[in-house]
Amino acid sequence: MSEIFGGQRLSFRNTGAIRIGALLIVCMISAGLFLMYSSQNYKIGFPLDDAWIHQTYARNLIQLKQWVYVPGEVSTGSTSPLWTLLLSVGYWFQQTLPYFWTYALGILGLFGVALAGERIFAQWNNNGSRALPLAGLFLATEWHLIWGAVSGMETILFAFMILAVFACLVQTKPQYLLAGTLIGVACWVRPDGITLLGPAFFILILMPIRNKEKLKKGLFLIACFSVIFGGYLLFNYLLGGAILPNTYFAKQAEYASLLNQPLWKRFSSLAALPAIGAGSLLIPGFLVALWKSIKQRDWNMLALFLWWAGDTAIYALRLPVSYQHGRYLIPAMPVIFIIGLIGTSQILKVQYTHNRIVWAFGKLILVSLIAVQLIFGIKGATAYAEDVAIIESEMVETAFWLNENTEVDAVIAVHDIGAIGYFSQRQLLDLAGLVSPEVIPFIRDEARLAQYLEENKASYLVTFPDWYPELVDQRIPVFQTDSAFTRRAGEKNMCVYRWND
Repeated sequence: MSEIFGGQRLSFRNTGAIRIGALLIVCMISAGLFLMYSSQNYKIGFPLDDAWIHQTYARNLIQLKQWVYVPGEVSTGSTSPLWTLLLSVGYWFQQTLPYFWTYALGILGLFGVALAGERIFAQWNNNGSRALPLAGLFLATEWHLIWGAVSGMETILFAFMILAVFACLVQTKPQYLLAGTLIGVACWVRPDGITLLGPAFFILILMPIRNKEKLKKGLFLIACFSVIFGGYLLFNYLLGGAILPNTYFAKQAEYASLLNQPLWKRFSSLAALPAIGAGSLLIPGFLVALWKSIKQRDWNMLALFLWWAGDTAIYALRLPVSYQHGRYLIPAMPVIFIIGLIGTSQILKVQYTHNRIVWAFGKLILVSLIAVQLIFGIKGATAYAEDVAIIESEMVETAFWLNENTEVDAVIAVHDIGAIGYFSQRQLLDLAGLVSPEVIPFIRDEARLAQYLEENKASYLVTFPDWYPELVDQRIPVFQTDSAFTRRAGEKNMCVYRWND
């Protein structure tokens, strides 16, 4: 068993096509498990209201030929233009809910993560084309990543872009031209992609080549990146008047109060997210890999670690939120998993005759990894099903009520605009500032929000009662959902309040 990660005993007899096919099948099964749990628990859907924001932009792009959330109002409420464009392809083929297309994109993203992760892993373990792709299998069955794949969000696509960049960088002969191109594309998925320039130049500067060659490669990298990233900045500026999307500013303003916590506490809470699950068993391997990389001056491995630590630190400084299973940090998790898997494989290679204690410890880790991965796969599927049920029974249910029971020209003020924007077909005032950026300066000032609603002739206010206690004070709901899923989670049901007659 000590040779499993090295690929000596458990191996495929045929070509790498079997490995690739096996990973794709596992990704489909993993995603299918989550979707099955969701369907049996309540219904198929998305676990985040934000997923419907992307769907609304995508639908309007095809139907209206405009980049708009609210018809007639151009906006940059989509953090991920590339993801929205990919989703829009589904509306070429069908005008109804494109669940199949969205889930298919997510599964392909998970498959890409597994393939790229396996390739990076192989750089340190000399995996041949016949070795069982255990790193890829780990990533394909890790519950955070599966959740991201079927979330309807760009999460898994961004995770794939990150690993694709590192796969270019950690080769014996790094592909800087391609890496620069991919980093530029990654920014179209999330603006965080620009951070990948850090490890790219870190590896380039420390490469044992002549300075003239370094300069040449660096110029190629930055040129490829700049062309694509410049297009992204121009896209945002032309649509919204700023080089970054509204969501970049809105989310930070909404959660600014969290910055009052000590920085070490914010960082540690975010850094611990990958350990919720089988990732916790990779900690010994992570420490082994990190120690060896420092000792051997393995700059590629250190680049992986420093990027992950830096990315986590940026979120700790600007957006220290860990809710919804760490949705913002999920794309970075495969990087830390790969480091842990590389170190774990080194532990497993220790022979019984060399060190019995380490040998036994390695076997314990291997068995525990399999067991915990399966357990958290079920737990993750259950959590996903509950997340979907809450969104479907609250936001989607409310959206249908608004569509059927409010005036066609009603103006709806709402914090979560996703499903309501998609299904209600009403004019919206976005209290979260994603498509109403003028709200951002006073996003938490309820007195100013009330004035804003009056100035913009809001007809209804849609919110959870405890989100805006001053706005809903003395107001009686005209509609309230009756979701047991939300109450079971310890929250109150969503309400619709009449604001102006």
